[in-house]
Amino acid sequence: MAEKLRLGFALCGSFCTFKKVLSEMEELAKEYEVIPIMSEGAANTDTRFGSAEDFRREIERITGKKPITTIREAEPIGPKALLDVLLIEPCTGNTLGKLAGGITDTAVTMAAKAHLRNGRPVVIAVSTNDALGASAKNIGLLINSKNIYFVPMRQDSPEGKPCSMVADFGKSGDAIKAALGGRQTQPVYL
Repeated sequence: MAEKLRLGFALCGSFCTFKKVLSEMEELAKEYEVIPIMSEGAANTDTRFGSAEDFRREIERITGKKPITTIREAEPIGPKALLDVLLIEPCTGNTLGKLAGGITDTAVTMAAKAHLRNGRPVVIAVSTNDALGASAKNIGLLINSKNIYFVPMRQDSPEGKPCSMVADFGKSGDAIKAALGGRQTQPVYL
């Protein structure tokens, strides 16, 4: 039996998407060895969508691993080539801006920086209320960057939140496979 590819699965603080994201993590864990990573905010913030402890516990159940939650824990991802592919799902507007600007101040941004140094793919699943506003320039910059790919996304509430977009998390597996082959799935915008 072939060894499973190692998928880094990084979560940022779009808490309203966590239930869907964890469902997708469970599906991907059937095919990949999933190494969970959480931004400090995602790992430690209780919200109306659930407690941080409950989410961490569920991630551990799905993956069998404690999430990486600090810059220090994420740094070896590069030097030790720990991942084959990194998925950032959900990726907030804040994290998009940091990735576009080269800012490394969370476990997730460090994981991305460390992983990219090895020329390996990073797949981004956007979830932000300003994707067609302030974050649009960051998406444009990243979509044009080497080894960065996107899960197809759509407006999630055009009337109520006209600048908001969220990835179609069910297409993450296809986006990962395409990225491992050096391709961006199309269309990017659904």
